[in-house]
Amino acid sequence: MRILIEKDGKTMVESADLDDVRAALKDQETLLWVDLDGAAPDESRQVLTQVFDFHPLSVDDALVEIHVPKIDDWGSYLYTTLVAIRPDRPLDDIDKSIELDVFVGANYIVTCHQEPVAAIDLVWNNLLHNEAQLQRGSKFILYQLIDALVDEYMQMIDYLDAQVDEIEDTVIIKPDKKMLEDIFSIKRSLLNLRRIVSPQREVLNKLSRGDFEIVSQKERMYFRDLYDHLVRVHEIIESLRDMVSGALDTYLSVVNNQLSNIMKTLTIITTLFMPLSFLTGFFGMNFFSASGQLNHLTSSVSFFLAMAVMVFLPILMFLWMRRRDWM
Repeated sequence: MRILIEKDGKTMVESADLDDVRAALKDQETLLWVDLDGAAPDESRQVLTQVFDFHPLSVDDALVEIHVPKIDDWGSYLYTTLVAIRPDRPLDDIDKSIELDVFVGANYIVTCHQEPVAAIDLVWNNLLHNEAQLQRGSKFILYQLIDALVDEYMQMIDYLDAQVDEIEDTVIIKPDKKMLEDIFSIKRSLLNLRRIVSPQREVLNKLSRGDFEIVSQKERMYFRDLYDHLVRVHEIIESLRDMVSGALDTYLSVVNNQLSNIMKTLTIITTLFMPLSFLTGFFGMNFFSASGQLNHLTSSVSFFLAMAVMVFLPILMFLWMRRRDWM
């Protein structure tokens, strides 16, 4: 747990001093940020219920991971669930995302997460180097957090877009099993990303249209900007899903064409050897021995004539098939 307190233009960072937290809560001129980073559930529950006096239902929601963005109005504070991702890794499983629970009051913000979140570290360091931003209030910190998360979504989209472009460049030349696995991995990543972005877009919509008294008119403008960004992200996701579906159709078409060519080649080979099988089968029958009238069939001339037929007949059939564009 780490604590950031801003008062009278001065920033103080503490590791885990709850007495300072209680004192800051009583002073409306003080801005407080408590980050419960990987804290044990019992410790988090103690801080959320005994120090901040949050409603037990909102605390239960924060301590149980659901990976679905939402927002609830509890009068004096807002509780929202956000979702962070790792932009450089496939999101083929929704459990690979990181849930970020946020409590926002008039002069405080509390973040709760079990795994490190790059967006929190980024905003935290920015505030330490630019103390003027702390004076803009707790909702502005929430805005910065969501903005950093949206940037992660865009990085994930760029990562998936590059993979799709690579697949489209090679799918016709060399389709293989790994490529098919990559296509389905991208499809699952886009689906899970849409499951995150769609409800989070509704969270931003509520924050921007004035559903909550705690959010002022001036602060709604920032959330409206984020809402527009998420709308654009959602549209790009849908476009990428169409591109992936097209790449999958192309892959299946190329594989089917390859299979058709293989079957075509095998059929041609079978057809070329069919007359040879007939000749060898016919003259190989031992129903009778050669009589005086058929002795010429066992002569050297007959042997070489049969061999010539067996050699030149497949060649003639091959040329005939080429002329008819069957090959």
